[in-house]
Amino acid sequence: MLLSFLLTVPVIGAIIITSINSYSEKKKLVYTKIIVLITSVINLIISSIIFIIFNNSTNQFQYVQEHYNIQLFDIYLGLDGITIYFMLLTTIIIPVALLSNWDSIKENKKSYLVIMLLLETLLLAVFMTLDIMLFYIFFESILPPLFILIGLFGSDNKISASYYLFLYTLWGSLFLLLSILSTSSTMGSTDFDTLFKLNLEYKTQIFLFIGIFIAFAVKTPVYGLNNWLLKAHVESPLGGSIVLAGIVLKLSLYGIFRLILPILPKVTLDYTFIVYVIGTITVLYASFSTIRTTDIKELIAYSSVAHASVYLMSAFSNTIQGIEGSIILGLAHGFVSSGLFVCAGGVLYDRTGTRSIYFYRGLAQLMPMLSLLFFILCLGNCGTPLTFNFIGEFMSLSGITERLPLMGFLACTSIVLSAAYSIYMFNRISFGGSFTRFLEQSISDVNKREFSILFGLVLFTVILGIYPGMILDVLHYSGTNMLYSL
Repeated sequence: MLLSFLLTVPVIGAIIITSINSYSEKKKLVYTKIIVLITSVINLIISSIIFIIFNNSTNQFQYVQEHYNIQLFDIYLGLDGITIYFMLLTTIIIPVALLSNWDSIKENKKSYLVIMLLLETLLLAVFMTLDIMLFYIFFESILPPLFILIGLFGSDNKISASYYLFLYTLWGSLFLLLSILSTSSTMGSTDFDTLFKLNLEYKTQIFLFIGIFIAFAVKTPVYGLNNWLLKAHVESPLGGSIVLAGIVLKLSLYGIFRLILPILPKVTLDYTFIVYVIGTITVLYASFSTIRTTDIKELIAYSSVAHASVYLMSAFSNTIQGIEGSIILGLAHGFVSSGLFVCAGGVLYDRTGTRSIYFYRGLAQLMPMLSLLFFILCLGNCGTPLTFNFIGEFMSLSGITERLPLMGFLACTSIVLSAAYSIYMFNRISFGGSFTRFLEQSISDVNKREFSILFGLVLFTVILGIYPGMILDVLHYSGTNMLYSL
């Protein structure tokens, strides 16, 4: 029943806030925000309980729930050692996204909150469903809420950005649908447990691999298919950017572990070189593009593309450290990118109204607490030791190098390049002069809400970087099982 609670609690919260009636609009808004925050925290508590009592000594799906003949579908839910971390990441990031836009959304606040709660339910459903057809349905169902979120609450070019997001990912996912329908018609089943036992013909695996990989390449996104991400990040409201970078970009990684590695093992091993070439080109392109950009949100968005390409390559490494490292890097990127977006969009942009790096200088003089937290997040973004990102980067690049040394060497340049653009961004914003006299009077350091958000994300990054065993202990069994299936 715990998984059902995870899916229904946000829906119940959305129903409650839509039915609130009060004579005072101000009171209604306050009650609405508090109810939504409590709803997301309840989900975080439920997911924490699931994690605490999770049995990490088996590769079987746990907390399995089956609901038959619900609107012509059999809803089949469950968790394993890989899924549980994506579930935890979702329930952690959603409260952060809600708190980040606590006061900045002025119009249609209720609509914004309902969309965020629906997104939480849909994202959790993607990670918890054990049916390949339902996986596709929930995978695509997050597009309408994101389309509305960016189209209603984004900045100047929000309409264009929302259409880019919707059309790019929709067309890419049509290839995934064709592959799923082919698999279903061939085997007569859409259940993951059954599909994991398949032994498809080699030619069939090739066609299925092409269709599935195209969909996940758009979602990652790789070079040539990343135009939608930049526009969506820059024009999206802060909460939308956090959900996009922290959770939505991880859907492709999760899909690889569910649909490609266990079901198409022969083609995965034979065509790893092509994936590595695409990933290496994306890493270099995104890293050099990040160095030259002057918009803070653009810089963080491009860096997300570079990190996503590293864990995409690592997932195909056919090594235990590569598989585990890709998951850890995905989780670490979720924490760090969310924190950087809060610094850029939730603190600096809300106070100054600009995202240009050239406008900022001397931030450490006026906002010392923000500068300290911002510095730790930048260190995490470039994979500095004692951060969670370092564990993920080291394991991922080690797995890539063990599989294909040349591609591993080229991918390792992401460490140097990420240090270049991360420290450049921090140095230009925090030092290099002083603000104008007007800003000295009008700008203030982080408040309690902003400090709580950033400190929580920094705490996850540092503690898990010092002691990653609490994650790796659960991952070992599932990662080894995935490797043996290959």
